[in-house]
Amino acid sequence: MMDIPFDVTDIRIETERLILRPFEETDLADFFAYASIPEVGEAAGWPHHKSIEDSRIILNDFFEKKEVLAMYHKADKRVIGSIGLHLSWTSKNDTFKHLPAKEVGYVLSKDYWGQGLTAEGVKAVIEYGFNTLGLTCFGLAHSPENAQSRRVAEKCGFVYSETGQFFSKLRQVYIDDIRHILLKDLKWK
Repeated sequence: MMDIPFDVTDIRIETERLILRPFEETDLADFFAYASIPEVGEAAGWPHHKSIEDSRIILNDFFEKKEVLAMYHKADKRVIGSIGLHLSWTSKNDTFKHLPAKEVGYVLSKDYWGQGLTAEGVKAVIEYGFNTLGLTCFGLAHSPENAQSRRVAEKCGFVYSETGQFFSKLRQVYIDDIRHILLKDLKWK
């Protein structure tokens, strides 16, 4: 298994419309504002937040694990989503487990769906991963019905690899997922 350490503490990535940076305590209200909307969390495999305390618990988890970047919208001056780099499904796949890899996961406020912001942020994180972290592979997974995440995967150059399942700790259920891969160098075969 090739999991590369990743710590968001000193990371700041700018795109045309976004700043990707570590979450801060002052982001709690923005986080709750998008995470409490039905469909937003469910699309990412977790239940929407029912209270600001739910958001505080998850935000504290972000602080502890240091794997998730806030998506700060420059024009609107607020956090509208997140992009995380986690242990990838590729680490258990015989074809890819030898590759330095991360799983990219993301969530975006429903108010901003359809504007290309997630793809913009994910492309910047991929560039950072390949050029700074030394990754050669990214995994990405989404539920079969999540056409928006499939579209982000396509826009960012990912290709379908396999269908699988993962266990959602927050929902306490197994969820089907469609797994995609992005390789820096196609010489892995």
